[in-house]
Amino acid sequence: MGIRHRIAPLAAVLALAGGLAATAAAPALAAQPASGQTTAAAAADGTYLYFNKNQSNPGNSRLSLMKSVPDAKDKVLATYRAGSGDGGRNGTDECASSQGWLPNGTYQVLAHDAHYNGGDYGVNGKVIHVEDKVCENGRTKRAELFVHSEMWPEGSQASRRPGKDSPYRWDGSDDYRSLGCIKLKPADINHLFTKAGQAGWPTKLKVVS
Repeated sequence: MGIRHRIAPLAAVLALAGGLAATAAAPALAAQPASGQTTAAAAADGTYLYFNKNQSNPGNSRLSLMKSVPDAKDKVLATYRAGSGDGGRNGTDECASSQGWLPNGTYQVLAHDAHYNGGDYGVNGKVIHVEDKVCENGRTKRAELFVHSEMWPEGSQASRRPGKDSPYRWDGSDDYRSLGCIKLKPADINHLFTKAGQAGWPTKLKVVS
C-alpha cells in the first residue's frame, strides 16, 4: 500500500503490506480491483516486472520492466527507483503487515488502471494491481497490493501544504515508504505505463532480495 498512516488510521483488513510512520508514506485500502485486465495478447509479449529489494535501503530499491527472450538473457526495457515498506525496524520483515516490504516470490498481475480511485486516503491514479501473497511464515497474507505513486485519480498532484504531508502529492524520498506496496514517483510510473503500453503489459511481478 502507499498512503501515509499518520493521515488516517488503517481499516482492520488493511495489508497492502507495509506502512508509514509519521512522515512516511503508506497506502490505504482499495475498494475494488483495477480496471484494465491483463490479456492473452499481453502475455504473448512476454513482459514482466522485476522488483529487486535493497536490504540496506528499502526506499532505494529497483523496479524493472523486463522482456523475456527465449534462449538468451532477458532484456531490461526500463528501470526505476522504487520503495516498499515503512522503513522502520520491521520494514524488511515481509510478514509485518502494514510495516514490512513485499514478500519475495512471483505474483500474477491482476489489472492496471490509469485513473484508479481507491476512495478517501486510498491508492489513486496510475496503479498496477497484483495478487495477494502469503509471507514466509505460511500464515500472514499481504493483501491489496499495488505498484503505485501519490496522485489524484486523474493523475494530478495535490497542492503543497507547508509543514504537512499529502498522500496525493510527491514531496520527496520519504514518499517511497509504504504499507508494503511498491511505490514510484509520478514521473516514473507515468513512464512505466507508456513503456508497458508499447511493449505489452506485464502479466507477472517477480520480487527478490
